[in-house]
Amino acid sequence: MSGLPRGRVYGAEPGEDSGPRAGCEYRELVGGPLDGQLLDVTGWDAEMLECGAALITPLGRYGGGGRAHYEPRPGDPLRWDWEGDTA
Repeated sequence: MSGLPRGRVYGAEPGEDSGPRAGCEYRELVGGPLDGQLLDVTGWDAEMLECGAALITPLGRYGGGGRAHYEPRPGDPLRWDWEGDTA
């Protein structure tokens, strides 16, 4: 991503600056309940980045405490696609 990406950072608390910060590395979440948010992956190693993430969200199929699964998009690892929700 050239420059800072645009969007709200996943996990930002209400009332705080929810945008991306200089010096951090992000992945764009595409589809599902967290569509358009940015995931801060600063400090993640290559193996973690290949695996994707199961992110807690109150907006998914299972409500509060459910998780939305996102995995790197083949050919475009800066975007992570929604793969589904779990409880």
